[in-house]
Amino acid sequence: MVKKTSEAQLKANRRWKNKNRDKQRNYQYGSYARKFIREIANEKQLNELEILIKERKNILK
Repeated sequence: MVKKTSEAQLKANRRWKNKNRDKQRNYQYGSYARKFIREIANEKQLNELEILIKERKNILK
């Protein structure tokens, strides 16, 4: 038996998404980045990402 999400829960989910667009976007980008690193990137791309991450960390200090 497949459980259906209640209409109230769907409405609450929509409200949260509309209220927290930045959080949702940040979560999605992080998720895409992790997937890219784990499953897609080759060694050259990983080396480039390492450099970019180090530069970004220095900016945030």
